[in-house]
Amino acid sequence: MSDTQIPPNYTNSPCSLSGTPHLTINRDITALDLDSSNAFEGPEKLLEVWFTASEKTLPASASPLGLKAVAQESWKEMLDLVNCKVLSVVESRNVDAYLLSESSMFVFPHKLVLKTCGTTTLLCGLPRMLEIAALEAGFPHVRADLLSGTTAAATPHRVFYSRKNFLFPDQQLGPHRSWRDEVRYLDKMFLGGSAYMIGKMNGEHWYLYITGPGTQLTPPSTPEERVHTKMQELQLPETGTKQLDEPDTGDETLEVLMTDLDMENARQFYLEDASNIAKVNARRAHEARKDAIQQLGVIAEAHGSDPSISGNTLVEGNSRDDDARFDVFAQTSADHSGFNSDTEDEPLSFPQELSTEGHTLGAVVTENCGLADVYPSSKYSDARIDSYLFTPCGYSANGVVPMPGEAESTHYWTVHVTPEPQCSYASFETNVPTRVLGRQTVDVVQQVVGIFKPGRFSVTLFEARGEDEGNNKAAAKKDKRMDFVKGYRRVDRIVHDLEGYELVFRYFEREDWKDMVNGLESGDHWVEFHRKEASACA
Repeated sequence: MSDTQIPPNYTNSPCSLSGTPHLTINRDITALDLDSSNAFEGPEKLLEVWFTASEKTLPASASPLGLKAVAQESWKEMLDLVNCKVLSVVESRNVDAYLLSESSMFVFPHKLVLKTCGTTTLLCGLPRMLEIAALEAGFPHVRADLLSGTTAAATPHRVFYSRKNFLFPDQQLGPHRSWRDEVRYLDKMFLGGSAYMIGKMNGEHWYLYITGPGTQLTPPSTPEERVHTKMQELQLPETGTKQLDEPDTGDETLEVLMTDLDMENARQFYLEDASNIAKVNARRAHEARKDAIQQLGVIAEAHGSDPSISGNTLVEGNSRDDDARFDVFAQTSADHSGFNSDTEDEPLSFPQELSTEGHTLGAVVTENCGLADVYPSSKYSDARIDSYLFTPCGYSANGVVPMPGEAESTHYWTVHVTPEPQCSYASFETNVPTRVLGRQTVDVVQQVVGIFKPGRFSVTLFEARGEDEGNNKAAAKKDKRMDFVKGYRRVDRIVHDLEGYELVFRYFEREDWKDMVNGLESGDHWVEFHRKEASACA
């Protein structure tokens, strides 16, 4: 049960503040649609399509809002081709963050980031994505018939597609059955792309497909005439001078991909465990409130909200007339006060939201696991977190982080967790630049790894290259710090120079990690899992 209106005593309701992030929840998705029992493929497919180098260089033909001018219904139609649904949307000045049934999507004025897990067919949505950018956002385009009968296609500035090796590659659908199939699919759309495998062929590795600035669409041609992308493994070609239309040097993306999560720690991402935590917190808050009322009388709640934190996060209930109401906006996992208990002896009853999947328990998990502290509201007062807990387990969260003092600069982070022991996986991705953190990238990695406690993980860091060669010594010192994550040993470090970017890939194992494939540790159910992973060139 919930109150669907912001209480009148919230005199500075954030939804009334223009330009600040606010949340919209899709109430048409049912629990049956989102049962995560079979969502065992955690590693995501990640696609970034840039239509200009920055939002400051939108073409004259485009809407001033760029891709943000596109109606949500159009994106939802495109996501139907990918086989995922929208759960909720956080809108802000620079980016709209879509929380999906299978991961996330971020829409900036000049680029779109789509990340999906499971057996989703991400690349099947790419032709429609280019058509939407052309017809609804106004980006320069050509007439096209890209694979699926689209009438027009915007010409991208750059395209990035990447993923970790799959845990269960034989379960994938469409063009995602193998990396070679994915590259062929992309080659049919873009000229001059490059494909790479980074890491060990018979171990942890990561795939990347990238196009250079000024990407050209592949014209219709016979198979004999088509240009095919070279398949490469370790070395990327050196590039010349930096392009004038490349992104600002502050552009960076950090991705931490974690497997073999600590099983006991991973229980916090199960609905049953999260529900118990929420009820314990609610009971404590209820008792504390009763004690306060007895001693001080009714405590007024006017002016109780922070006007800098925006959004309507009220979860709609079934009855607007019921006195028992649950307000997600005003209450966190540590402060639930709207519960039924007319007498001291009557058992405390809890709202339905504390025992069913959704945003309420997602918020509980966010606070309990420590993710809320990665970019804390004490430093980023306008930051918003939108999270969801699935049935019977699984967790997704998007964070929108406006930079303090930089109204035109908003960044994101996203987390997705599949906690089942036979396929445990968690991912963390962010483009929040380290220059505004007052700490090093390795500190963020250490904090994230401490939350999920993986047995193994890889880190990829994409950074736009600057032209100032005087910072090489500082950059080298910063880079060396990334080799040391407490409790883990670095196994691999691979550096690539891309056109305008530097990519560093690192792979870590826990210091006490042993190869379970060879039976050096207990847990027979892990052996078959690792055998499959090692034998599959996903």
